[in-house]
Amino acid sequence: MNGLSTLLIVVGLFLAGGIYSFVKQKMPKSLIVLLSIAAGMCLVAGVMRLEVWS
Repeated sequence: MNGLSTLLIVVGLFLAGGIYSFVKQKMPKSLIVLLSIAAGMCLVAGVMRLEVWS
């Protein structure tokens, strides 16, 4: 695995865990949507980097 790909995937998973926590705490929907977008972008970028440069 490439270092940057691994980092992006780990950050994406960390943000996904944050989404679950924020939903349980009933945080504002806009913050949850923003975290969802950021998590999705990190995960997709990490996986795409693995696929393209492997």
